[in-house]
Amino acid sequence: MPTTTTIIAVDQLDCAAEEQVLRKAVGSLPGVASVQCNVVTRRMTVLHDAAATPPAMLSEKVRSVGMTPTVVSPAGETGVLAGADCGATACAPGDAYAAVKEDTRPWWRKYGLFILAGLLAAGAETLYFAGVKETSPIVIAMSVASILLGGLPTLKKGWIALRTFTLNINFLMTVAIVGGAVIGAWPEIALVTFLFALAELIEAKALDRARNAVKGLMAMAPDEASVKQPDGSWKVMTAGAVPVGAVVQVKPGERLALDGVVVAGESSVNQAPVTGESVPVDKKAGDKVFAGTINESGVLEFKTTGGKDQTTLAKIIRTVQEAQGSRAPTQRFVDNFAKVYTPLVCIVAALVAVVPWLAFDQPFYSWLYKALVLLVIACPCALVISTPVTVVSGLTAAAKRGILIKGGVHLENGRKLKVVALDKTGTITEGRPRVTDVQPVGGASKDEVLRIAASLDALSQHPVAIAVVAAWSGERASVEAFKSLTGRGVEGRIDGAAYFVGNHRLAEERKVCSLEVEAVLSHFEVQGKTAVVVASASTVLGVIAVADTPRESSVEAVKSLHEMGIKTLMLSGDNQTTASAIAKLVGIDEARGGMLPEDKLAEIERLTKEHGDAIGMVGDGVNDAPALAKSTIGFAMGAAGTDTALETADVALMQDDLRGLPEFVRLSRQTGRVLAQNITFAIGIKVVFFVLTLGGWGTMWMAVIADVGASLLVVGNGLRLLGMRKGPAARPGPNPPRNLA
Repeated sequence: MPTTTTIIAVDQLDCAAEEQVLRKAVGSLPGVASVQCNVVTRRMTVLHDAAATPPAMLSEKVRSVGMTPTVVSPAGETGVLAGADCGATACAPGDAYAAVKEDTRPWWRKYGLFILAGLLAAGAETLYFAGVKETSPIVIAMSVASILLGGLPTLKKGWIALRTFTLNINFLMTVAIVGGAVIGAWPEIALVTFLFALAELIEAKALDRARNAVKGLMAMAPDEASVKQPDGSWKVMTAGAVPVGAVVQVKPGERLALDGVVVAGESSVNQAPVTGESVPVDKKAGDKVFAGTINESGVLEFKTTGGKDQTTLAKIIRTVQEAQGSRAPTQRFVDNFAKVYTPLVCIVAALVAVVPWLAFDQPFYSWLYKALVLLVIACPCALVISTPVTVVSGLTAAAKRGILIKGGVHLENGRKLKVVALDKTGTITEGRPRVTDVQPVGGASKDEVLRIAASLDALSQHPVAIAVVAAWSGERASVEAFKSLTGRGVEGRIDGAAYFVGNHRLAEERKVCSLEVEAVLSHFEVQGKTAVVVASASTVLGVIAVADTPRESSVEAVKSLHEMGIKTLMLSGDNQTTASAIAKLVGIDEARGGMLPEDKLAEIERLTKEHGDAIGMVGDGVNDAPALAKSTIGFAMGAAGTDTALETADVALMQDDLRGLPEFVRLSRQTGRVLAQNITFAIGIKVVFFVLTLGGWGTMWMAVIADVGASLLVVGNGLRLLGMRKGPAARPGPNPPRNLA
C-alpha cells in the first residue's frame, strides 16, 4: 500500500516531452502508484511504497533517463525524506524552486559552443546556396559539427525516448535528423537542429517568467529577523531559527519575516502582498501581523505565533504550488488529446512516406522528406504547455490580489457560476453589532440616553451591550446595585435613581411602553434592527437601535456580480425580517432567514439540482462548512491567518472584502478565453502546416519555426494574465449606505 509521497525537483523538466519520459520510466517501478509532473515548478510528485521503492531508487531512475534529480521534502515539512539521495546538491526543504540549481556561469561559457553551432549551420547552408553540393565533404563536416555542438542534447533525449518508446518531440526530431542524413539533406538538418535547440532555449526562458512569478511570492519574506535576547539586546537570526513566542523587532521600511501579534509600538503596515489590500492597515498592541508585509512607519515589536513554514505567506505559497500540480479540466482534455494525436500523426507520416512510392511509383526521397516534415510538425508541445502556463499565471495573478485558489479546476469553473449564495454575518456585514440610531423619547437628549445606557451596559458582556458602550465616547457614570436580567437586559442605580436598559419584553414587563414607544420599537424592528429601551423606573428616556451593518464593499461586489449576470441569494441564521432588510439594502436578489447549517446545505443542494454545477457559496469557513463543501466553489471570507477557512474553502478571499469574488470571476473568465485562444491557435497552426506539407510547400526548418513559434506565442499569451489589471469596481450610488439608519 503506497504510503509515501516523494517530491523530486528535476532540472530538465521543461516540456511535455520530458514529462512523458518521466511518467513512463518512474511509473514502471514496483510500488509506484502515481506520478505527477509540473513543468512550471520543475518537480515530480510520486506516490509510492517506500519499502519497495525508496526515494534513492526513484532518483536513480530519473538519472537513467538523462535528467538530474533532487529529492525535496513534501510541502509543509522540514528536512529531507528519509533515504533521500541528493547527491552533491543540497536539498531545500519544502521548496522545489530552490532545489533546482541555476546556471551562474558567464554567458560566453554557457552559450559559446551553441553560437558556434549556429555559425557552422549557417555556413553550411550558405555554401549549399552558393552551389556546393549537399554531400560535399566540407558541407557534411560543417553540418555534423553543428549538430554535435548544438543538437547533442536533443539526440540524447531522442535515444532515451526511443529506448522507452515514448513518442515525444525529441524522438520525432531524432528521426527527422537521421532521415535527413539518409537523404543527404545535411545543411537543412543542421539548421533545423540548431533552430530547434534555439527555440527550446527561448521557450525555457519564457517558462522561467512563470516560475519567477511564484518565486516572487517566496522572496517577500526576508531570511533574517532581529530577535530580542534574554538580556534585552537584539540579535539578527535566520528566520527559520527563530523560536515560536520570540519577540521580533521590525523597523520602518522593513518586511516582516514571520507571523505574530504586536506587543509594542504602533505603525501602519502594507498588507498587499498577503491580503491584496491597497491601503496600509494601522497596527497596535494585540493586532495580528503577517510575514511578507511591509512596515510603513513606526517601530513594531511582535511575538511570533509560528515558525517560517507556518506563516500565512508559506501557506499561500504551498497552496499555489499544490494547485499548480492539479490537472485543470482543459489540461486533462489536452493530455488525453495528445495521447491519441501524436501516434496518429506518426502513422500518417509513415503512410505518406511509403504509400505514394509503393502504390503510385512516386519518388521515395521526395515523399520521405514530406513525412519527416510531418513528424516535426506533429509535436503537440505548444498545445500541452499552454494550459499549465496559463493556469499558473492565473493562480499567481489571483494570489497577488489576495485571492487564494486551491486548484486549476476552481479557476476554470469560476466562469460558469450562475448563482452565488452568501452568508450574512461576517460576509455581507461587518460581523459585529453597532449602534445605528438613538431616538430620544419624552424630551431627553441623545447624549443623556447614550450616557445612561453605556454606564449600565459597561458591566455586561452581551454583544449588544458592547456595541452601546462603544458608541459613547464621554465619561460614564458610576453604577450601584447593578443587576443582569437574563434574556431581557440590565438595571442599576445612577445618582440615586433607578434605570434599566432592556428589550421590548422588559419594557412591557415594567409597564413603560406608551404608544409613542411602541411606534419607535416597531419602526426599528421592521428594519431588522435590535431595539433596546432606556428607561427610569417609570419613564422611557429613549430607544437605541443596534444592527450588524453591511460593508460598503458588499454593495459594490453584489452590483458587480449582477452586471456579470450572476444571481445572488443570502442565507442567514437571523430572522427573516432582518435578512430581508439587509438583502434589500445591499441589493441581493433573494434572502432566506432562520437558516441553520443543515438548512444552508439543503438550499445549496436544491440550487445544484436546479442550476447544475454552477453554484458558489461564500461564508466564514466554519459554520458554513457543509454548504461550502457541497457548492461547486466554496469561498471563505477573511482567510488571512485562518487555518479552518484555508482548509475548508476552494477559494480563500484573504481580506474581508467581498469585491474579491467578482474579481475572481473576472479572472476566471479571462483565463478561459486565453485557454481557448491557445488551444485554437496550437491546433490551427498544425492544420495549416499539414496542408502546406502535403501540397509540397512545407520544409523542415519552417516546421520547426512553426512548432516552436506556436509554443512561444501560447506561453506569452498565458503570461498576459500576470499583467491583467483589476476590473473596475461597480460604482456605488452618490451616497453609499453605511448602516441601516
